[in-house]
Amino acid sequence: MEQLPRIEGRQVVLRPITEADTHHIVTWRNTPSVVQNFIFREPFTEEMHRHWLATKVASGQVVQYIIEEKETGRPVGSVYFRDVDPKNHSAEYGIFIGEADARGKGYGTETARLFTEFGFAKLGLHRISLRLLAENLSARRSYEKAGFVQEGIFHDMVLLDGRYRDIVFMAKLAKE
Repeated sequence: MEQLPRIEGRQVVLRPITEADTHHIVTWRNTPSVVQNFIFREPFTEEMHRHWLATKVASGQVVQYIIEEKETGRPVGSVYFRDVDPKNHSAEYGIFIGEADARGKGYGTETARLFTEFGFAKLGLHRISLRLLAENLSARRSYEKAGFVQEGIFHDMVLLDGRYRDIVFMAKLAKE
């Protein structure tokens, strides 16, 4: 697989994930303010992350990047395409801002725009979809600003913390 490029925006720089990022990912994925927005909520370990890198990322089923603040170079989160489907030119989008002080600054929206354009232009994707908990309104607004459109709501789809939760499905298509 050819080397993945760095992607530079106005506020963020996106770079391919490496094994050296394991500590950041594990720390972020176990932070309560991050976990609350994930459907998968099991404690996240270094072994789980290394397995993900060795199987999913190494095989191209996942394309994962680290989000860095452009001004400081500090890693603040991660963005990825999972279930990359070369036959149907589709993938599922995921993102999290792991550093609390980096939230609410527009990094997520800029990352979504940059990463989806990269997915269409460089990875040849036609359709990028995502799922989110219906109550995660800030993420939904960010996705809408980045061009994602709601396709449907699956009511009571998951049982989290003893309550059934609705899941919103959104997608963005390549411009024809």
